[in-house]
Amino acid sequence: MTQPQSPPQPLHHPVVDAHLARQSADLQVRIADAITKFAGSMLFVYIHAVGFAVWMLLVEGSPWPTLTLVVSLEAIFLSTFVMIGQNRQAAFQQAKADHDFVEQELELKTNTELTRAIHAMTTELHRRLLAGEGDGTPR
Repeated sequence: MTQPQSPPQPLHHPVVDAHLARQSADLQVRIADAITKFAGSMLFVYIHAVGFAVWMLLVEGSPWPTLTLVVSLEAIFLSTFVMIGQNRQAAFQQAKADHDFVEQELELKTNTELTRAIHAMTTELHRRLLAGEGDGTPR
């Protein structure tokens, strides 16, 4: 009895593969991705809501000056991580667009060559058919 085979893994775009390889090779990128992924999650929101509530109600009698400072600093760092992510996404999109352009140009060149070859063969076939018209050769 044969074991069922797992479905084939989808192939990634070459730019995606290169992007993932660069990403996994750079510790700073992995750290930035982990922070960005966490900061964009609902867990981040829940932790902050609970943490700020506990801080305001139980830890400090007058939490507003310190809380304002902490939230402002956190916003600065989070906006920096957002910009890092946007810059990396823009670079990824540009690399993918460049790759797609090269592939499309190659496909256009191939299609043009095929069209010219088909035209040449059709022209030759017509020439031979018309040349054999008067000699009794079956058409």
